[in-house]
Amino acid sequence: MACMKLGSKSDAFHRQGQAWFCTTGLPSDIIVEVGEMSFHLHKFPLLSRSGGLERLIAEASEEGDEKCVINLPDIPGGAKTFELLAKFCYGVKLELTSSNVVYLRCAAEHLEMTEEYGEDNLIMQTETFLNQVVLRNWKDSLKALQTCDDILPYAEELHITKKCIESLATKACTDPNLFGWPMMEHGPMQSPGGSVLWNGISTGARPKNSSSDWWYEDVSILSLPLYKRLISVMESRGIRQEILAGSLAFYAKRYLPGLNRRQAASESSSRSIPLALAQLSEEDQKILLEDIDRLLPMQKGLVTTKFLFGLLRTALILKASPSCISTLEKRIGMQLDQATLEDLLMPNFSYSMETLYNVDCVQRIVEHFLALDQITGGASPCSVDDEQLIGSPSLTPITMVAKLIDGYLAEVAPDVNLKLPKFQALAAAVPEYARPLDDGLYRAIDIYLKSHPWLAESDREQLCRLMDCQKLSLEACTHAAQNERLPLRIIVQVLFFEQLQLRTSIAGCFLVSDNLDGSRQLRSGLAGSTEGGGWVTAVRENQVLKVGMDNMRMRVSELEKECSSMRQEIEKLGKSKGSSTWGNVSKKFGFKMKSQMCSAQEGSISNQNNVSAKAVKAKDRHGKHKKSLSPDR
Repeated sequence: MACMKLGSKSDAFHRQGQAWFCTTGLPSDIIVEVGEMSFHLHKFPLLSRSGGLERLIAEASEEGDEKCVINLPDIPGGAKTFELLAKFCYGVKLELTSSNVVYLRCAAEHLEMTEEYGEDNLIMQTETFLNQVVLRNWKDSLKALQTCDDILPYAEELHITKKCIESLATKACTDPNLFGWPMMEHGPMQSPGGSVLWNGISTGARPKNSSSDWWYEDVSILSLPLYKRLISVMESRGIRQEILAGSLAFYAKRYLPGLNRRQAASESSSRSIPLALAQLSEEDQKILLEDIDRLLPMQKGLVTTKFLFGLLRTALILKASPSCISTLEKRIGMQLDQATLEDLLMPNFSYSMETLYNVDCVQRIVEHFLALDQITGGASPCSVDDEQLIGSPSLTPITMVAKLIDGYLAEVAPDVNLKLPKFQALAAAVPEYARPLDDGLYRAIDIYLKSHPWLAESDREQLCRLMDCQKLSLEACTHAAQNERLPLRIIVQVLFFEQLQLRTSIAGCFLVSDNLDGSRQLRSGLAGSTEGGGWVTAVRENQVLKVGMDNMRMRVSELEKECSSMRQEIEKLGKSKGSSTWGNVSKKFGFKMKSQMCSAQEGSISNQNNVSAKAVKAKDRHGKHKKSLSPDR
């Protein structure tokens, strides 16, 4: 810390309890009372330096008291500052530092210690030290600004606060690499003891990190009003938005305990967050949070989504203003694709405790995301097919959000207090084109049906209409076909589309098989030149094809049995109930006539049998191919 030495005399002051005495050999003729402390001094050294004290001494002397007593209740810095001021008047040695110069400058102004009352008086000495030493150094400027808090009205009147803030803002907004030696963490200009060297002389300064966030921790010691003023000046000077946002995040984490409880260990910044200097009350935390939200630029990606969720969670606990909560939800909506499932699982802090998690808040966040996605042109699914949609870079964020919401629905589905309309609204909020597969949505619906067994059949069908059976994978179709919780209409649709998927898959396998047959001659010619490489490749492909066809054949057989069993049940139902009942059944399943459905199923089964026979023949051809390619030929 920089300092400036004043005075030359040895210290003649000593303290006894709540009183200070000056041992100059002469009895004191004045008592100065500052708070609970009294100073037994002499008139001449004081009035020869201070116009204010001269006037007060004259007024007290007119009253005719035997011993002059004056009271200074409003002196900036209190008794500790007046002690230094008195030593200056007596010419006693003292040090000006960044910790006391603001107090002394304000006290000197208060007591009119100008050049009129003595050469090199305290006003001039403190002003020179401030301008030529303190304001040129980062640490000293910061310390001086911090002391302004205690005597802010006096410091504001003398523009000390403004000067300190402008000095700090200038240094923080300048590229640290331009500073040269003061900002280097390691280098040739650093002494073995760790201090920085300037022209080979140790300055005592510690080297700083040259990264752009080197000042975050330093300014976080400032009070909120001073910190806000510093940030505003930095913003007016054109500091980069991401740097400004990083400082705001650091400051918030220091004074809002709720943000650090869920801080991930894999946070991008390795800088540790120090403990708060003082525990803020809930009201102060609320004010701080709302101010952070106002100061934070409204731009995507400046801070992490986890940090924004932490702010939102804290805002809900502290019952921040509705505008603050709404703004935070919009901020999260701008970068929802970067969130995790853990982030979305925000407890419901309302007194009603309608649901375990705050589903309404997530619903609003999703709506903000979708509104922004439409503005940016991320949604135009009508002109392209599914494969193009999945591979489109513009739809990658919304696809990630769809997967995230499906996972969230699965987590909140077991809550018995979660009403069906709220679950449906959140599931339907994600557009259909955002889900390449509906497996995640099916899982969430199944969990909800399991946790809400009292739902009516109509409600179950309405809920299941949210998913598209054509977009279920083969594994999901297999599970759904045996799921007793699903309505019968949905199971029939699943079975129908599962057969279509199997048929397409088997056709694709035969296409691969034909390609293998066509390239057999080429592989045979390459076998000798690759020293057995073509042989190994052919064997591996044959094995993979055989396993895939065997699995498909088994599944086709199972589907045939299921369809046959269902047909028998429907026939029994028709015989026992009559034609009118059969009409109701056919109407329920969406078929016009029993013969049409049965014939369609029989045709499908026969087609599958033909496909199976082709698969067997294909396997035999590959067996002969394997034999013809044996090394013994």
